[in-house]
Amino acid sequence: MASLFARLLCIALTTMVAVGMLEANGIGIEIGSREVVGEFREFDYFALALQWPGTFCRQTRHCCSSNACCRGSNAPTEFTIHGLWPDYNDGTWPACCTREEFDEKEISTLHDALEKYWPSLSCGLPSTCHEKHGTCSFPVIWDEYNYFLTTLNVYFKYNVTRVLNEAGYVPSNAEKYPLGGIISAIQNAFGATPLLVCKKGAVEELRLCFYKDFKPRDCVMGSTGQSFVLSSSSSCPKYVSLPEHASSGIQSAETTISWVPGDEAL
Repeated sequence: MASLFARLLCIALTTMVAVGMLEANGIGIEIGSREVVGEFREFDYFALALQWPGTFCRQTRHCCSSNACCRGSNAPTEFTIHGLWPDYNDGTWPACCTREEFDEKEISTLHDALEKYWPSLSCGLPSTCHEKHGTCSFPVIWDEYNYFLTTLNVYFKYNVTRVLNEAGYVPSNAEKYPLGGIISAIQNAFGATPLLVCKKGAVEELRLCFYKDFKPRDCVMGSTGQSFVLSSSSSCPKYVSLPEHASSGIQSAETTISWVPGDEAL
C-alpha cells in the first residue's frame, strides 16, 4: 500500500500541468510552471483540477500496476482528481510551505476512495517533495487527513461528470460538443465559470475554482490588480470531444468500488 500513496502524492500534490503559451485573440498568455517555493504568503483561492481519463490515457505508452489507465474494465470512466491547489490571483502558486512529511497511516481509511477517484494515470516516479501543494492549504486546511478528505468531499459535491451527462455531454469517440455548451452547463449547475484545458481538440483537464469557504468562483488570473477570466478557448477549439477510454494492458484484479453519489460526503 505504501507504493499507492507514493504515487498518489506524486500526482496530487506535486504535478501541475504546464499549459504553456496560450493564444487568445492574438494575445499570448503564459501560465506555465510559476511556483513560489517556500513562500508563506496566504493563498487566494483553491483550484480543483480534474482529469478526463479518455484523453489523458491516450498518452499511455506502457502499463504498470500503478497506472489506472491499464485496469481494463475497472479503468476510470469519469473525471478523476488531479489535485486541489492553493493558488494566487496573479497566476502563481505556493509550494512546499512546510517540511512536514507524509504519513500514509493518516489517510488509511480513505484508501478505497482515493484509489478510485484520485488514481495515478501514469507510471511516473514519486517526487521527493511529497507535500508540495497540500502543506500550503493553511489556514483553511491544517493537516494531511483533512486535506484529502476535503478534496474528496468537494469532488463529490461538485460532480462534473454527472452535470455533463445530464446535459447530454457523454463520452464518445464520434461526437464533438460545443465548448460554450459545456461551460454553460457547469455555470448553470454551480454558478461559476470553469477552466478547460484541451489536447488535440479533446478535453484533458477541467478546473473548478473556489473561495476559501469552498463556495464556487470563476477561475481567474490577475494582472496588476485587475482580474480577468482566462478563456477556455485559449487551448480548446469551439467544438471539443470527450473521448471514451479504451483500456489496454493489465487487467486489474482489484475490487471494484461503488460510485459515491454527489450528495454523499465521506
